[in-house]
Amino acid sequence: MSVSPVSQATDQVGRAIALTLLTIGVFGVQDVVAKILMQDYSPFQITMMRYWGFAVFALALVARQAPLRRALQTRAPRLQVLRGVLLMADIWCFALALQVVALGDLQAIVILYPLLVTVFAIPLLGETVGLFRFAAVGAGFAGALIIMRPGGVPMDLGALFALASAAFYALYIVVTRKVAALDSAATSMTYSALVGLVLSSGVGLFFWQPMGWADFALVLVVMATTCAGHGVMTVALTMAPASVLQPFNYFSLPWAIVLSIVVFGQWIDPLSLLGASVIVAAGLVVMARESVRRVPKVAEEAVPNAD
Repeated sequence: MSVSPVSQATDQVGRAIALTLLTIGVFGVQDVVAKILMQDYSPFQITMMRYWGFAVFALALVARQAPLRRALQTRAPRLQVLRGVLLMADIWCFALALQVVALGDLQAIVILYPLLVTVFAIPLLGETVGLFRFAAVGAGFAGALIIMRPGGVPMDLGALFALASAAFYALYIVVTRKVAALDSAATSMTYSALVGLVLSSGVGLFFWQPMGWADFALVLVVMATTCAGHGVMTVALTMAPASVLQPFNYFSLPWAIVLSIVVFGQWIDPLSLLGASVIVAAGLVVMARESVRRVPKVAEEAVPNAD
């Protein structure tokens, strides 16, 4: 019995969604192991060693497609370096927040990044934001204020690092959109790997502490989950567009809450959970509106967009 192309496409999307959820599960485990290590070692050291694993994975993946010297050829060298710096800044801030903030609370804050992408895209990409997305962004920031209210997540360095992580990652995405029209994905991945490798090692080596074998084994777990997570996500993106898979990234919030409770005994309070839910809902509205804006106009049937 033959399978229709529609059924095959549906199966591919279903597998891609399953792989996306698996990726989030793997990265959640990575955060748990990294948080355990950061109780005894500097976040800069753990970040550096984690990035070693990512750089090896990324460069090996690119080298399978073409020589690395070709991937280094870019029409936007400054933007590519800036992307690498922004990504590294995001990872450093996330690690510094991870050291002191509960996993659930941390994810509740950093899921602000899709809303920040919308905000940053206005001046940097010249995008316009209509009423629906503007209201959603406002609601998302209100949700963040609920989380960081008096009695909620303390407004200390940990929370500030979490906010900075979301902001740097949003800027990274905006700059990535800008260079996507100029360079290939292989070139962007190569520069992300090399710039991050140089920066993370240049800083991390100053915070080096000798490790016992048990702790080094945990670092290997962090490296392995980094490579596995990126590898699975790469496969998922060959099966379905990123716009289809992006909403499922919000699974990271309930997964982080579960891991925080089970591993560390840290609960997220109900009001903070409400604030996080507002952020998720706002983010989904923004994604839905952006997907509508990307739908190609069809002949004479195109309708003016309200957003």
